[in-house]
Amino acid sequence: MIDGGRKSTMQKLRAVVSWSGGKDCCLALHRSLDQFDIVGLITTMIEDGSRSRSHGLRSNLLMRQAESLGLQLFSEPSTWESYEQAFERLLVRCKALDVSHVIFGDMYPDANKEWAEIQCSKRGMVAVEPLWSEASEKVGREFLDIGASAVIVTVRDEKLDATFLGQRYSEELIEQFISMGIDPCGERGEFHTFVTSCPRFTDEIVIASQGVHHEGGCSALDLSLA
Repeated sequence: MIDGGRKSTMQKLRAVVSWSGGKDCCLALHRSLDQFDIVGLITTMIEDGSRSRSHGLRSNLLMRQAESLGLQLFSEPSTWESYEQAFERLLVRCKALDVSHVIFGDMYPDANKEWAEIQCSKRGMVAVEPLWSEASEKVGREFLDIGASAVIVTVRDEKLDATFLGQRYSEELIEQFISMGIDPCGERGEFHTFVTSCPRFTDEIVIASQGVHHEGGCSALDLSLA
């Protein structure tokens, strides 16, 4: 690498991002680009590999995000009962590629950070939490300030009604959530998002809805590529 006419001897540490497809992990990736050589995204899928285990997103949506980021998507099938073992398999695969750090988009609670640190340490890897303990409002506004875009794809029925599904995450929505007593980043599970563009994407991801499904007290858009 040539920097200012001088050869740099500093080599970035290799990392992957624990990827849900949503805004928080996207911002965590964005913040980490200067420090790490990010080589991939990792996510667990349902048993047949067709959807993500955490947010129920179709696999081709996550693949499309990875493609637009110029990164490899590493995935493993799992049940909720075998989630930890599937995540460990992902770490083993990445460790074999000289990945030393795993980036997460957690802000709280402590249990999330502790889990990430324990899982990574088992494999001699380091968990990185760029957003940890920051105010949700600040994180949400920063996501928008970098020029990224996302839509609401899941809501918890006891907190938000289905009219929020498909809405673009925005300053106005942040203000509305605050006035409603909803965490503006959905950190208490009130909602999830899907990122359609960010500065690192080569192009915007165009999506369509195939309807709404209900499961486990949540309502979710069944997204597809348009």
